[in-house]
Amino acid sequence: MKQPKNDSKYIWTSHAWEKMQQYGISDQRVRRIVRFPKRTEEGVLDGAIAAMQPAGKQEMWVMYVLFDENQKGISNDEFRNPKQEKKKERPLDNMQSFLGSTGKRFKIITVWRYPGVSPIRDAIPEDVLSEIRSLI
Repeated sequence: MKQPKNDSKYIWTSHAWEKMQQYGISDQRVRRIVRFPKRTEEGVLDGAIAAMQPAGKQEMWVMYVLFDENQKGISNDEFRNPKQEKKKERPLDNMQSFLGSTGKRFKIITVWRYPGVSPIRDAIPEDVLSEIRSLI
């Protein structure tokens, strides 16, 4: 398996590459999970998104962050965790303005396989997902 190269849409971390080798997940499969996830949730990092596709009796997950053309990611203020703040805003409301500019890239942070079916956590709102899909 060849190491994926950074391009106009994807930035690959060395950690993601190591996990891809460990779990035998190709870069094309990672791209497919990002483009057509069965489920998406907030990642454990601020501003991260976790996307999943089932694979037999397992799940394949990809965690990524969106970056603009200046390599500026979504800040903690722009991506709020509803468990930490008691405001009535949805956690990704401010992501809409971030998605409005051009030159977006997906930084693939990590990939993993989950044995069985994982519990559902903080789902990403559908309007934000449609904006992310429009970037692909």
